Amino acid sequence: MPTLNLPIAGGKVAPHTTRPPKKFPAAKPPFSRIAYAAAHVVADPLADREPWLDAAIDWDATIAFRRHLWSLGLGVAEAMDTAQRGMGMDWPNSLELIRRSLDAAKDFPGALIGSGAGTDHLEPRAGVTVDDVIRAYEEQCAAVEKLGGRIVLMASRALVKAARSPDDYAKVYGRILSQVKQPVIIHWLGEMFDPALEGYWGHKDHMQAMSIAIDVIAANPAKVDGVKISLLDKDKEIAMRRRLPQGVRMFTGDDFNYAELIAGDAKGYSDALLGIFDAIAPAASAALDAFTHGNVAAFHEILAPTVPLSRHIFKAPTRFYKTGVVFMAYLNGLQNHFTMIGGQESARSTLHLAELFRLADVAGLLADPELAARRMRLVMAVRGVEA
Repeated sequence: MPTLNLPIAGGKVAPHTTRPPKKFPAAKPPFSRIAYAAAHVVADPLADREPWLDAAIDWDATIAFRRHLWSLGLGVAEAMDTAQRGMGMDWPNSLELIRRSLDAAKDFPGALIGSGAGTDHLEPRAGVTVDDVIRAYEEQCAAVEKLGGRIVLMASRALVKAARSPDDYAKVYGRILSQVKQPVIIHWLGEMFDPALEGYWGHKDHMQAMSIAIDVIAANPAKVDGVKISLLDKDKEIAMRRRLPQGVRMFTGDDFNYAELIAGDAKGYSDALLGIFDAIAPAASAALDAFTHGNVAAFHEILAPTVPLSRHIFKAPTRFYKTGVVFMAYLNGLQNHFTMIGGQESARSTLHLAELFRLADVAGLLADPELAARRMRLVMAVRGVEA
């Protein structure tokens, strides 16, 4: 097995010998839990564009990754924050991504796909109004529905700017939910993922905000398939899960505690819509299959080693987690470069990437350690480390 010299604290390096990868058994969906992976996009490193200003996307590699997820029995949550939505990925490119993914999903009978609709083409500037936000949501929802997509209703930075009270959130969501053709998944993305969303639902206190969200859902239960909560706090997720109207699902967005939230308790469980499932897809698929067939011990045994990796990838500043997700795809040969739109490959330190490599190895998630080691050495060399 390959050995590398990887950086550690204090400006030093230490040898790390890789382990044989785990052989995750092939799954036989459907699973007893609905599971979406929020999928990343693959940048085109050869495009003559400035990455800070203009997204250049390798469409073939991007769609190939979604085929990889569907082949494992996972759903795809498309054009979400994992795809750098609003963080390098604009609405026109997002709509094109949704169109291409919906077309590709036709090759996988029963494939799950949810498509993000938000207001990111509306600048969250001073003076933006609630009516502006409603029109922006209506435009994106109509575009997704025209393509035949199911909507994941994303949080709105512009709404944070426009709202003067929780009533404004109720007005906006009530209007949009009254118009959608099929039930949506509402995504409550916390400020740890996007600082511009602090105070969503009209309250900085999450429990007060939760009450507003629950009221919105309770007023429109037939139009809400579920809610994805991304606060990285299992107790808050469980509290909200127990308050949801009958028939409305909780989709965990907790990349720190997903295993226990999916397993659930005597009072309920969470389905999954997770960015980390992009990075650990083979393990997630195998674990869900084991759980579906009643092997709860195997479910936890498979996922337990992935949790330290996920907590590292999503550590503060959490909004930079996308760098780790793409780095995992690069190490595993699912894309041939470590370049991201917006230049986000630079968002994490060399020490962070080294620890990610070690944790991925411990979890058995480096599918080909020789390839992963070779690529890790290239990245380390660029950053001044002779690995």
